[in-house]
Amino acid sequence: MNSTTDAHESGVRVERRGAFSIWTLDRPDRMNALSRAAVYRLGELARELATDPDVRVVVLTGAGDRAFCAGADLKERTGMGEQDVRDFLGLYRAVFDAIARCPKPVVAAINGVAFGGGLELALACDLRIMAHDARVGLTEVSLAIIPGAGGTQRLTRLLGEAKAKELILLARKLDAQEALALGVVGRVAPVGTSVLDAALEWLAPLAEAAPIAVSAALEAIDSAFDLPLDAGLLHERRCYERTLSSEDRLEALAAFHAKRKPVYRGC
Repeated sequence: MNSTTDAHESGVRVERRGAFSIWTLDRPDRMNALSRAAVYRLGELARELATDPDVRVVVLTGAGDRAFCAGADLKERTGMGEQDVRDFLGLYRAVFDAIARCPKPVVAAINGVAFGGGLELALACDLRIMAHDARVGLTEVSLAIIPGAGGTQRLTRLLGEAKAKELILLARKLDAQEALALGVVGRVAPVGTSVLDAALEWLAPLAEAAPIAVSAALEAIDSAFDLPLDAGLLHERRCYERTLSSEDRLEALAAFHAKRKPVYRGC
């Protein structure tokens, strides 16, 4: 079943396609820049997602073909004082952290440029796919600031210290093939295929996967950044325990023996 919710004043449009929820930054006239209203709405959606049993995967993309998200709305930012900016950065971090810690996979389908806060938003997602002609970069230093919504931390964990310093200090803009080679994105959409269609095809197995196992795997992987090895292994065991008592695990065994496709229900 497919359904669509208009963006209205938030600048974020929501569409359902079966088990997928598609969140579209819908401000193409502003290069899908992140207004305060859009960031608030993303936070609401992240909280709602955690308790929606019908959604198994989220794809986050931008309207049009020019921009995924050009970063902060500089027109809105111009009218802010220093404390306003500090408060807004706190909102950014809280919302991006909610996306990063979501118990369901959130995937960025980067359909156009993703600079500054736009790439920081994509880095908060679990996976990233990029249009062949898109570009990405943490360009804040060129505007006399630094990434303030997690970019220095997430890019460094993804690429390592030396490469993160190069990209951030030089405000480098990467094309799709460079981003793929470095590991900033996991896939580039073929020429002639929309990045959203390519993302949905790539992620199709997740729509039919066991939700408890996917959630447990995400939590265990994320803990590897925060915990020493011994503690991480113990946490992995706790996550495994959640799957051990699930009905989906029994369904997997029954389907294997019956030589049929399993039907997972998330319980």
